[in-house]
Amino acid sequence: MPRSEEAAAFFHAVYSAVQEIPHGRVTTYGHIAALVGTPDASQRFNNDNVPWQRVINAKGIISPSRNQAAALRAEGVEVSTSAMGELSVDFSEYGWFPDELPSEANDAANDEDEED
Repeated sequence: MPRSEEAAAFFHAVYSAVQEIPHGRVTTYGHIAALVGTPDASQRFNNDNVPWQRVINAKGIISPSRNQAAALRAEGVEVSTSAMGELSVDFSEYGWFPDELPSEANDAANDEDEED
């Protein structure tokens, strides 16, 4: 089934935003949704289509079934296991929560340079 133009634009925006998460850092689905201008859309993400090892839920918990822990550990991110067996990451050490995407900040700076 073909995607609508709106769904395709959302996918592209999310995919592009995820590519900007620095090596060894993590952020949340909700933060990515907010960065791309759709803060209520964090539930629309499809994990099968985007490289998600650096995107985790708002509680810092990651999926045990998707090799996410191994991918994060390979980037130097410490993944802890709780007494309940949940895998998690400490946002205070590994979190990435910019107010805007670096590419947008660079675009704004370039626009200002062109106006001068």
